Amino acid sequence: MGLKKITICWLLFTVVANLQFRVAETQDSDRRERVRRVNDYKAEVIKTLRKQILQQAAWAMQQAPVTVTAQSSPRSAGGKHDFFSEGDYWWPNPQSPDSPYIQRDGMSNPDNFVAHRLAMIRFSQIVGALASAYQITGDEKYVAQVLKHCKAWFTDTATMMNPSLQFAQAIKGRFTGRGIGIIDTIQLMEVVQGLLAMENAKTMDRQALEAIRNWFEQYLHWLTTHQHGKDEMNAANNHGTCWAMQTAAFARFTHNDTLMRFCRDRFKNVLLPNQMAADGSFPQELRRTKPYGYSIFNLDAMVTMCQILSTKEDNLFTYTTPDGRNMRKGIEYLYPFIADKSKWPKKPDVMYWENWPVAQPFLIFGANAYDNKEWLKTWKALEHEPKVEEVIRNLPIRHPLIWL
Repeated sequence: MGLKKITICWLLFTVVANLQFRVAETQDSDRRERVRRVNDYKAEVIKTLRKQILQQAAWAMQQAPVTVTAQSSPRSAGGKHDFFSEGDYWWPNPQSPDSPYIQRDGMSNPDNFVAHRLAMIRFSQIVGALASAYQITGDEKYVAQVLKHCKAWFTDTATMMNPSLQFAQAIKGRFTGRGIGIIDTIQLMEVVQGLLAMENAKTMDRQALEAIRNWFEQYLHWLTTHQHGKDEMNAANNHGTCWAMQTAAFARFTHNDTLMRFCRDRFKNVLLPNQMAADGSFPQELRRTKPYGYSIFNLDAMVTMCQILSTKEDNLFTYTTPDGRNMRKGIEYLYPFIADKSKWPKKPDVMYWENWPVAQPFLIFGANAYDNKEWLKTWKALEHEPKVEEVIRNLPIRHPLIWL
């Protein structure tokens, strides 16, 4: 090879090496910035919620496990270990009380059986509080208490719940269970996230953790193969979003990369383009009798999906459809009505209008993703410990610290 060729090759090598170095340097700088931002937002969350978290954890340390076996309903077609609930908006027919129930959309029937749902919410609250306290203090006592509850729900043959949801959201005289009932297990998302937050603890029972993972592997199989699961996956509103959100959370817990890729693809190609309008609103939720609450709920679910599924290489917070729909637009559409509810252009919700908004997860996750201090400020000022059952039920992310 002549001197000229050697010189050219050396120059090319030098240029390529410099470019690679600069790319690596930029990527490293971006990574450091992301870490700094997350740490800053975690610090803000701890500063805002520290007292509340430690109080909730003190309460949780005193609680004994209560699972689906503690209460039952004669209207359930399932067994002792089967989760059972009844459709919220279904009521006795006043013309004929013994006939099949009739629907009153948006109006919850207080006499329907919801004990299993309430037990699951309580379980979620306990694990979320203990895992958050562990993140703040590093105290291993919280790990043991979480495992006691998780074993009762998932591995103890006397008290465990079956890994399926065949009898959820039943309707007297019509259905023994429906796919729509799968939305009830969004309450288990903070359970698996709490376990992930604690999995490297010194006192973590590895054998128990794997047995719990096995329960969720079985439940994921049911979610993705049973007709109820397929029906819920294909729902065109918040139910379809919540199927994907919880499937993503459980898939991450069980290291199921195939399902996580499926959920990312579904977010990009089904949920976002089919549910979000060009202005960032959700028309399927706006046409309900509780459009404000449902819009908040669906946005929370979509943003939580982004929080669960985003990677450095595939960030769903920055993903935009070819026609311009993205999560930032969704938050920007709803945020003004969160900051000032009096600006809401629709009629007030038929129930619980006065109870929304609270400290919605889309605000803190969105603030972190887009570094928006205004959204953070609003999140900090809202209610962080709601007491209304309907609000708690529709706020499955109650402990943001374990998610950041």
